[in-house]
Amino acid sequence: MAGMDPFAAYTDHRLTRPDGRVVAWTQWGEPGGMPLLRVPGTPGCRWAVRADTTPWAERGLRVITTERPGFGASTPLPGRGFLEHADDLAAILDHLGIAQVHMIGGSGSAPHELAFAQQYPDRVRAATILVGAAPLEENEIDSMIPLNQQSHRLCRAGDREGEAALLGPVRKAILADPLAAFRGIMEHAPADDQAVMRDPDWQAVFGRAQTEALGATLDGWLDESMAMSQKWEEIVPEAITTSITWQHAAADANCPQSAARRLVDRLPNGRFIAWPDDVGHLYGYHHEPEILDELLARA
Repeated sequence: MAGMDPFAAYTDHRLTRPDGRVVAWTQWGEPGGMPLLRVPGTPGCRWAVRADTTPWAERGLRVITTERPGFGASTPLPGRGFLEHADDLAAILDHLGIAQVHMIGGSGSAPHELAFAQQYPDRVRAATILVGAAPLEENEIDSMIPLNQQSHRLCRAGDREGEAALLGPVRKAILADPLAAFRGIMEHAPADDQAVMRDPDWQAVFGRAQTEALGATLDGWLDESMAMSQKWEEIVPEAITTSITWQHAAADANCPQSAARRLVDRLPNGRFIAWPDDVGHLYGYHHEPEILDELLARA
């Protein structure tokens, strides 16, 4: 992939919602392909894609990668929770003439995938969540990386100003040098994660995904952090009938596995897959083919 533009095969799109907000997404693949809705983590945007699209091409996919209010080119929605973006996703699919999708995402995508499956069950054929965030018990907070610990406690206390003071310098560092900033945040990550961060294809996309996500404003990250630190009262796992596979790493210090297991146990059609003990948050990147095959086999 050296010397090639990793974004050349993607198209960039906008839609204006009835309230005047703009929501944005990217597309890859032929219009007649099997639609796959990708929901990025936090912070993330429509450019959180792949340079190596071979796994998608081999499976004949049409890939739609979305972003939430306040990230990238999408208008902020102050004080948002999880359900509002579910309506945005439905509007994008309506605009594209797509009735049903397979859905996949990771990390901070989890509540948004769950919200979409909850609000629009007939539109999701099956979903996969990779190392997803979940509501935490107090004793689980200490198991996370330092940034997430501090963020969670500030947001749980409702301290938006304190959270802005915490994330503001992190945003500045990411915009200056995304890879160096992320390596600093992930300095204690397992060797498997470190290998992903050295992958040229991963690096080719990561920089743009982060700078686009945070370039316009901090608001999306703030709103999302505030919502994710709470009890997720909008989400009722027992009411979500979609087939959902949740894959997670025991060594993941971004999203504690114990919280994920507790949430999956409440999903009527949930399945938990434990990754090897010595891998972390980024393990899924090099395992896209088998992750997709498991997802696509469920509907």
